[in-house]
Amino acid sequence: MWKNGLKLIGFLFRQEKITRLQTKIITVSSGERITKLTVQVADTQEKRDKGLMFVGKLPENEGMLFVFSGKTNVGFWMKNTLIPLSIAFLESDGKILKILDMVPCTEDECPIYDPELSYHYAIEVNLGWFEKNQIKVGDFVIDI
Repeated sequence: MWKNGLKLIGFLFRQEKITRLQTKIITVSSGERITKLTVQVADTQEKRDKGLMFVGKLPENEGMLFVFSGKTNVGFWMKNTLIPLSIAFLESDGKILKILDMVPCTEDECPIYDPELSYHYAIEVNLGWFEKNQIKVGDFVIDI
C-alpha cells in the first residue's frame, strides 16, 4: 500500500512533462511521382521550439512537420540538433516555396536559416532527402 502511495506522489510531482507528438503520413507530389513521408507534427510553440533537438538518428522516410496557425517568416536554427537536415518551407496550399540545407550546431551561438519569405508549414528531413527523391521548389505536399 505504501509503495503505491509513493508511486502516485511521484507521478503527481514529477518534473518531466511527457509530450507525445502526433504522427501522420503525408504525400509529396512531384509531377507524376508520389512520395510518402511519415512526419511527427509540431503544432504548438513548445513542440516547434524543441523540434528535432537531441535526435541522434532519423529514419530515412521520416521527418517533422511544423504547423503554424498563420503565415510566418521566422527562421530555423539547429541548436542542439545532432544530425544534418534539409528543410522545405510551404505555402498554405502545400506548395514548396524553398528548400534549405542545415548543419548541426552544439555551440552556444548557432546560425539562423532564414527562408526570406512567408510560409505556413515547414518540413524537416534528413539532409539530401528532397534531392534524393527528386522533390523541388514548386512541388506540392498534399494531405497536410
